[in-house]
Amino acid sequence: MIHTGRLALLLGIALAGPAGAADLVDGSYGDTEGCRYAESGDTSGADFFFLLNKDGVTTAAASCEFKGEGRPAGNATTVAAECHEEGYEETTPHELTLTPESGGYTVSFPDGTRWGPLMRCKT
Repeated sequence: MIHTGRLALLLGIALAGPAGAADLVDGSYGDTEGCRYAESGDTSGADFFFLLNKDGVTTAAASCEFKGEGRPAGNATTVAAECHEEGYEETTPHELTLTPESGGYTVSFPDGTRWGPLMRCKT
């Protein structure tokens, strides 16, 4: 189940990440609309979508770009990210946790917001 908190409503749309973050996830993961975005680069206009890939996490309202290498944390991986809210120029640093779950990943934020599990896109 995808939980959307205040952060989910605020986080952005397009992602690009540095080399080194590429091995955090091995493909694209998301909900139906997020996978459509991964495949075509276009959204259907849905109010919410979630996409996780090697570059970061994208939603209909925000984006978090991975910065640097992931670090093991039990069965999960933590990674620094810069998050950009739609309508704002500045970014906010966060440490995201990527946890393998049910064949996909759950993305967790420091405030307790969780997105997922996001399942592998069929591309």
